[in-house]
Amino acid sequence: MRNDEEREWQTRKRRIDTRLTALGWTITPYLEGTALSSYARHALTEYPTANGPADYALVVDGRILGIVEAKKLTLGPQNVLSQAERYARGLADSPFDFHGLHVPFLYSTNGEVLWFHDVRNALSRSRRISTFHTPAALTELIGRDVDADCAWFADRANDHERLRDYQRDANAAVEKAIAERKRQMLVAMATGTGKTFTTVNSVYRLMKSGVARRVLFLVDRTALAVQAVRAFASYEPEPGLKFNKVYEVYSQRFRREDVEDEEAAKSDKFDPAVLPAPYLLDPKPGHAFVYVCTIQRMAINLFGREAAFEQGDDLPDPDDAEKLDIPIHAFDLIVADECHRGYTASEQAVWRRTLDHFDAIKVGLTATPAAHTKAYFNDVVYRYGYDRAVREGYLVDYDAVTIKSGVRLNGVFLREGEQVAIVDPDSGTEQMDQLEDERKFEATDIERKITVLDSNRKIVEEFKKYALEHEVRYGRFPKTLFFAANDLPHVSHADTLVTLLRDAFGRGDSFVSKITGSPTVDRPLQRIREFRNRPNPAIVVSVDLMSTGVDIPDLEMIVFLRPVKSRILFEQMLGRGTRKGDKFPDKSHFTVFDCFDGTLLAYFKSASAFTAEPPDKPTRPLEQVIEDIWQNKDRQYNVRCLVKRFQRLAKEMSGDTREKLAGFIPDGDLEQFAKDLPQVLGKSLTQTMAVLRNKEFQNVLINHRPARRGLIVDRTTEDTVSSEWLIRDGNGKEYRPDDYLSAFAQFVKQNPEQVEAIRILLERPKEWGTAALSDLRQKLARQSPRFDERNLQRAHQIRYHKALADIISMVKHAARETEPLLTAAERAERAIKKVAGSQTLSDEQAR
Repeated sequence: MRNDEEREWQTRKRRIDTRLTALGWTITPYLEGTALSSYARHALTEYPTANGPADYALVVDGRILGIVEAKKLTLGPQNVLSQAERYARGLADSPFDFHGLHVPFLYSTNGEVLWFHDVRNALSRSRRISTFHTPAALTELIGRDVDADCAWFADRANDHERLRDYQRDANAAVEKAIAERKRQMLVAMATGTGKTFTTVNSVYRLMKSGVARRVLFLVDRTALAVQAVRAFASYEPEPGLKFNKVYEVYSQRFRREDVEDEEAAKSDKFDPAVLPAPYLLDPKPGHAFVYVCTIQRMAINLFGREAAFEQGDDLPDPDDAEKLDIPIHAFDLIVADECHRGYTASEQAVWRRTLDHFDAIKVGLTATPAAHTKAYFNDVVYRYGYDRAVREGYLVDYDAVTIKSGVRLNGVFLREGEQVAIVDPDSGTEQMDQLEDERKFEATDIERKITVLDSNRKIVEEFKKYALEHEVRYGRFPKTLFFAANDLPHVSHADTLVTLLRDAFGRGDSFVSKITGSPTVDRPLQRIREFRNRPNPAIVVSVDLMSTGVDIPDLEMIVFLRPVKSRILFEQMLGRGTRKGDKFPDKSHFTVFDCFDGTLLAYFKSASAFTAEPPDKPTRPLEQVIEDIWQNKDRQYNVRCLVKRFQRLAKEMSGDTREKLAGFIPDGDLEQFAKDLPQVLGKSLTQTMAVLRNKEFQNVLINHRPARRGLIVDRTTEDTVSSEWLIRDGNGKEYRPDDYLSAFAQFVKQNPEQVEAIRILLERPKEWGTAALSDLRQKLARQSPRFDERNLQRAHQIRYHKALADIISMVKHAARETEPLLTAAERAERAIKKVAGSQTLSDEQAR
C-alpha cells in the first residue's frame, strides 16, 4: 500500500499503537461506566468528551494526563493540536484546570511526526518530540512545578567568588530564558573566557533549583570529555565542598592514556565513575547527576554503531558502546559543548538526531556561532565576543605577520624534461621521472598534487627570524603551533614541516613534534599535555586535532600553512592563542603568521559572527539518484546530479575499472557517457535506464578502485619568500606599518585641540608632566585606529629601525619629521647632558 492510500485507522493501528505499546502503554477501548481508577498505564481509545471523542486518552493511576489527536500519515500534525485542545476543554470530572483545559499534556501525530504541548503555563510553546513519553515520564512531569523552581533563582544570588561579571550575566541569561519556557538556546563565548567554568556553575544552580536533575554534557572528543569531568569534579560551589560530593558525576569509560600523563596514570588520582546503565534506561525522579559523554557514544546508544558512524568521526569511540532503549525523558538538560561542529549538519545528521531524540532543555556552547547553529538552538541568549574580552583584559590580542610565497600564491610551472620524484601514496616508494610534457599546477594543488621543498624550507626560515627575535626580546622561545595542509601516509606535509623545523633550529628531535590524529602519533592526548606543560616540544605541527578544544595558555605563535575556507574553523584555530599566559604572565599578545600573503586574514576580516556557512547534506547513494530518475522524481535535476557524479568518478577511476565498464557502455568511457546522457535518455529512456539500473554496473561504480596518484616532489623550483608585520588596531583591522604611521601623523596634526596632551607637548612643553603623559596614552589608545604604545613602537621599529621609541618622540616626529626618534633612556641621557653641561656627575647624581 502506498503511503498516500493509508487511512487514519490504519495509521493508528500500524504506527501509533505500535509506538505507544513499545513505551509501556496498554491500548484498550474505553468502556462506558468503567471507573478511571481501574486504569493504571492505559491509552484509552475513543474517549468521550463534551466536544467529541478523543482518539486516545493517556491515563496514569486513574488520572487522564494526556490527549492524543491522530491523523493519517499524509497530514501534518503540528496545527492539529488545537483539536486536542478542544477535547481537553470538553473533558469532564478532571482534577485539572489550566486556563479551561482539563488535561496538562496534549499530543498530535500522523504516526511519524509528533507534536507535544505542556499547557500548564501560558508561556509554554508546543514542540516537536521524537516519540511519546512513557507513563513514568508523565507522572514525573506532572509532579514538577517549573514556576516554583525558577523562582529559586530570584531568591539565591549568583555570587560565587570566582565568577566574572560576564560569566554571571551568562548564567542569568540562561535562567531567564528557561523561566520564559525557552527550550533551545545558544551561549556564545570567546575561546579562553571560561565557557566550561561558567557552564558548571550554571548546571549547579539549575540542579539546585530543581529545574534540571539529570544532566547530559555532550562533547565530541575524548579530550574534551576528560576536561569536563575534571571541571565538574574540581568545582567548589561552596568553600571546601566539591560538586561531585553534592551531585553524582559520571562519564564514559576512559583509557588511562586519555586522562593523565605517564606518572599520574600509575596512580588512582583520576578515576571517574562510569554511568550505571539503569540511569539511562529507567530514569527516576530521585536521580540527580551529570553524565559527561561523547556524541559518538550517545549516538551508538541511540541508533546503533552502523547508523552512528555514517558521517565519520575524527576519533572513534571505544568498542564497548552498544545500542540501548533510552527514553526521551532520560535527561532534563543537555549541554552541547562546541556546538558549532557537527550538531547542525543537516536534518538527517547523526549529531542532530541525537539531540532531537531527547525531550530536554538544550543549551549550545560555542565560541564561533554560525547561521545554521543559531537555526537549531533558536535563541542566542548571551554573547561575549573576542574583541570585548580583549578590551576588558581577559584575553590577549594578536599581531599579524604576512609571509609572501610565490609558489603558494601563483602555483608551479614545470617544463618538459624536468626531473621530479613521484612518491607512491600506498607504499611510500619514490622513483625519479622525467616530464614528457609541461605541466601547470595551481596554488590549490600545492601539498595535494605537488610539494615544493624549497618553498616549505624558505617559509620555515622566514618564521625562524621572528621566533629568534622573540626569544632575544622576551628571554624565552615562543610556544608555536604550525597548521599543516595534511598528514597523509607517505606524503605527509606535517612530516615535511617537522623535518624542516628540526633542521632549521638544530635543537634535537624533542624540540619539534607532530600531534595529529594519525595512527603514527602515539597517545596524542598525552602529547598535547606535554606541549602545554613542558618546555619541549616548543613547536608542534598539527592539522585538525588541535584546532579546537585544546587549552595551551602559553602559546605565542600560530603559523597557517594550511588553506582555510571556514570562518568557524579559522576562528577556532586562532582561539588556541587568545588565552593569557600561565607560566608567562607577561604574555601580552600572540602572533599569527599568514603564509598566503595576508589573504586568509583578509578573507575572514569582513565575515560577520553569523556567516551563513551551509551545512553538509548527506550524500544520496548513487542507486538512489538513478532510481529517482526512473520514478520521474524531478528528473531533470537528478539527471544533472548523475552527470556530475559520473564526471567526477571518471576523473578518479583506474584503467581496470574502465575495462569493467566496457561491458556496459561504449569503450568504458564514463566521461563521454556522462556528456551524452541527457540526450541518450531523451531518445531511448527504457534501454538506457536498464543499463543504469543494472546492479553489476552500479557495483562497478560504487566499488571502483581510484587511480593511483603519486605526489610529485619538486626539488628544483626555487621559491621567492618575504614577510612583513601588520599592525592590528582595536577594531580588528590590519595596517601595513607605513599606512599605520601615516594615519598616526594625520591624527596628531589634526587633533591637538581634542587631545590636550598633544597640544601641551607641541606648544607648551614646559607644562608637560606625568598627568599629561598618562592622558596622552589613554586618548591615543581609545582612537580608531588604536594608537597604543606597543603598536606605535612596532611600526617605528619596522619603518625606521628604531626599537622602543618613547611616546613623546613618536608624537613629535609625527608632527614634524625633523624631530628625532628617541628611546626613554636616550631622552634621559640628553636631559642629563643639558643639565650637567661639561661637568662630570658622580654616580649618585647620575642615578
